[in-house]
Amino acid sequence: MEEQSRALESLPLVGERRDVLAGERGPEGEGPAIDLALSGTVFFDIVLTGLTAPPAPGTEVGAQGMGSCPGGVANLAVAASRLGLRTAVAAAFGEDVYGDFSWETLERQEKVDLSASKRFPDWHSPFTVSLAWKGDRGMVTHEHPPPEPVERLAEALPQARAAFVGLNPGGPVPEWASRQAEGGARIFADVGWDDSQTWCSSVLDQLDQCYAFMPNAIEAMSYTRTGSPASALSALAERVPVAVVTDGPRGALAVDQTTGETAEAEGVVLEGVDTTGAGDVFGAAFIVGTLAAWPLERRLRFANLCAALSVQHTGGSLSAPGWADVAAWWGGVRGGAAGQGYGFLSELVPMEWMPTDRRRASATIGLRA
Repeated sequence: MEEQSRALESLPLVGERRDVLAGERGPEGEGPAIDLALSGTVFFDIVLTGLTAPPAPGTEVGAQGMGSCPGGVANLAVAASRLGLRTAVAAAFGEDVYGDFSWETLERQEKVDLSASKRFPDWHSPFTVSLAWKGDRGMVTHEHPPPEPVERLAEALPQARAAFVGLNPGGPVPEWASRQAEGGARIFADVGWDDSQTWCSSVLDQLDQCYAFMPNAIEAMSYTRTGSPASALSALAERVPVAVVTDGPRGALAVDQTTGETAEAEGVVLEGVDTTGAGDVFGAAFIVGTLAAWPLERRLRFANLCAALSVQHTGGSLSAPGWADVAAWWGGVRGGAAGQGYGFLSELVPMEWMPTDRRRASATIGLRA
């Protein structure tokens, strides 16, 4: 069992960086320099995997694996960057060891633009412990408000082709995102879990400012007061040009009114160790496919695959697959039943393009070579 766990937690492959939007870019200096703009909280995540059960009061349980990585908004930022998008993030970072690790990982290793982010002395970086067991996870978070609101930091984000926002009840789409939209950016939105369980429908009023909305099935049904993912999708499609409902390993369904397409794609089921960040990876991959003008079903299949590949590794952001991981999966299933519906990958990762045997840096803080 331990040997199997170590194999599952092997780090994502390193391969050539691939620019899926190369054909969309004009001469240097023309068009947006950034593909995706994001703003939010970057947490320092410690993820513990392989628990048989969560700890009860007064007890101690063992974890088969662990990892440390930037979390929160970093999950989607890293996933998008690894798939070739030029990504920029506005976030607050503490001048502590957690902030050092997160900043260096994002800027140096993952090539995320942090020009709109800021370091703050005497401020504790937000911190999360994630416990993964039986295909799910629970989290414990500690954070203080940043000295400067991230909405103000986001004013410095470069103009992008797309922006991603998390919707909240009782307020409009963030002003920075509205300005991005005025500059031509398409706004992709998601929504967080409602701890109050009230599922205030005012959240949906913000969709008139969005291009795409990508909730999971429970969130979609709860906010639309419907009884099935398909019914929820129909309700959302009346409010936003592109509506997507994700349903975990069961797959995803979507309507794109800009192209007249409706599609459904089954999930890719792979054995995993940690589901943290899988939804963010799905969102990043769907944005990639949308900016590259892929057909809707291809976008859903690609997003499902990337989300499935991510759960094989520990952590949220650093578990996100790159093109090398996609190529390795395609090389293993090409021509078989598992690869049906994914023939388009032959164009994206032709067999003569193979990943290197190098793997990414270990997701462990302070590890010295």
